[in-house]
Amino acid sequence: MQGGGDEGARSLAGGHPLCVQALDLFASIYGAEAGNLALKALAVGGVFVGGGIAPKIRAKLAGGTFAASFCDKGRLAGLMASIPVKLVLEPRAALLGAAHVARGLLQVGR
Repeated sequence: MQGGGDEGARSLAGGHPLCVQALDLFASIYGAEAGNLALKALAVGGVFVGGGIAPKIRAKLAGGTFAASFCDKGRLAGLMASIPVKLVLEPRAALLGAAHVARGLLQVGR
């Protein structure tokens, strides 16, 4: 698949109604699962959302659907609303993190 993110961009720009609906559903499920993982890890210090899709649909994630689903955890909604959520825009974040850990391991081995 070429153009990576073209469908999301068209949907955000008001493309086909089914694309818009699919993106709304995706943002809702993405937010709900991010919230589930935040609860499992008790990530009260914050959650970083990264990967290939999130930066391409940045406007949709900021639109409120993601956050509403993230916080929709019943009696824990107040806790969820206090957890900061940040979007990682650096496409090489995972590689840079792995390189940092590897460098630290090499220095310990000396």
